[in-house]
Amino acid sequence: MTGTSRENQNLFGVIESICEKYPHKPAIIYLGEKFSYSKLRDLVRRFAAALSDLGVGVNDKVVIYIANSPQFLIAYFGIQEIGAIPIPAPSVYTPFELEYMMNDSGVETIICQDTNFRYVKEVFGKTNLRRIIVTNLVDLLPWWKRTIGRVFDKIPTGVVKKTSEVYSFSELIRRYPSQPPKVTIKPEEHLASILYTGGTTGFPKGVPSSHTKMLSSLKDFRDLTKDHIPEGGKDVLLVVTPLFSMMGQEAILGWGLGKGISVVLMPVPQVDAILEAIQSYKVTILVGVPALYRMILGNDRINSYDLSSLKYCWCGGDALPSDVFKRWHETLHIPLYQIYGSTEMGCVTLSSLDRFPVMGSIGLPIPSKQIKIVDPDTLEEIPPNKVGELWVTSEHGTKNYWNKPEETSENFMERSGGIWNLTKDYVQIDENGLLFYVDRSADIIKYKGYRVSSSEIEAVLQDFKLVKEACVIGVPDPAIGELIKAIVVLKGDTRGVGASELIKWCREKLAPYKVPDHIEFRDTLPKSKVGKLLRREIREEERRRWLKRK
Repeated sequence: MTGTSRENQNLFGVIESICEKYPHKPAIIYLGEKFSYSKLRDLVRRFAAALSDLGVGVNDKVVIYIANSPQFLIAYFGIQEIGAIPIPAPSVYTPFELEYMMNDSGVETIICQDTNFRYVKEVFGKTNLRRIIVTNLVDLLPWWKRTIGRVFDKIPTGVVKKTSEVYSFSELIRRYPSQPPKVTIKPEEHLASILYTGGTTGFPKGVPSSHTKMLSSLKDFRDLTKDHIPEGGKDVLLVVTPLFSMMGQEAILGWGLGKGISVVLMPVPQVDAILEAIQSYKVTILVGVPALYRMILGNDRINSYDLSSLKYCWCGGDALPSDVFKRWHETLHIPLYQIYGSTEMGCVTLSSLDRFPVMGSIGLPIPSKQIKIVDPDTLEEIPPNKVGELWVTSEHGTKNYWNKPEETSENFMERSGGIWNLTKDYVQIDENGLLFYVDRSADIIKYKGYRVSSSEIEAVLQDFKLVKEACVIGVPDPAIGELIKAIVVLKGDTRGVGASELIKWCREKLAPYKVPDHIEFRDTLPKSKVGKLLRREIREEERRRWLKRK
């Protein structure tokens, strides 16, 4: 198949067919501005043509280092349109994290905000970067809105030094016609993205996803909800979940753009702005993490907004507390449905829309995924109502990490004719096939829906010249899931180093959501007979302390 506009050749091929069916319908609503499906297609093609002219081609990798915005989606689809590979990165990443990601993936092009441009320049000479494309989050808004925003100092801006390798996003899409080159790809082999997730060795690992993987999930979402959320209908989806995450991408594709409905896109999760958007745009679909729903319920102005348009609210990214589940139904008279998945496999389970969800259940496996629940010691399947580790496989799912053979062997296993992802999450299944989330691996902390790697933070702490050892764990917190706590052992007779100094060190190296909330100093850490850190023992100790405080 030649060309990139044929449905199912690549991810944007599906979206492009939707653009052709509903050209005048709003695709994106962003800060009050509406972008039609026709406009979205035009902007994507223009950006794709610009990238090609700049020298970006098939299999080249491009980092998207910007917050939720139309530019994110234009870049994401435009990169794919010419056969290149987008690598979304949190816009809060530090230079330390950015440098590692770019060197690990071999990136030569980055799209960033003007507010984080200085971080990109800081690592430019330490990577293979050749070009920087810069945007401001309001670049695509009308001039008068930009002017008002700047007059009232409502628009964060950064200083950008123009050099030969720096390009303006808005100038590129104005300069180029919407005629990108035609390319041929194999969707089952060609990558639609590489997303980075926490590593067990202290470094994030890249998760490659093929176009076929993303398309199979999109088809599942469309098919499972077609009787409730019809294609081209009047539903409106509000997306607060970061688009750099798998959950954010699958939500906007599966329940939004892939169905031809309008998407309200928010750059930051401010509760009053979210409530105002639900009321103003008659939002019917909301996707978020438990912390978001708790924040909404805790807003003392919630009753002053008309939220009656909401019909389908999904919660994922972390275990849903029973009190949030109950209060949401009591307050808004609609249930909270659950979604469970991972960066490696995408969405794995969903609550069914044709019945009230069972509290605590993460739903049923979606059609493109097969699961096993195994005893982690014997690796044998266990019967219903027993707790075991969840394994997931899919014909088109991820089967390896990018440039990480050791971690691939630790997290993927060939069995029964397929490659299974060992999720390290512990679940149980009942007689009706419903899954219930029980616990997660000790080295992953769930903080506000983010999956934070304990070992990544430990590695940063141990890089501090006076730190001998570090152990990072999650401490239960009903508001956000878990707080991040570090237990540190200093070298020799070191004195004068306090928690504030180590936290400052972490802030320089890590994204804000990875920085420890608490640091405790000890003389030693518990180890096994072979010297392995007993993180689970420390976790249990903290759990007992937490239960006593309750």
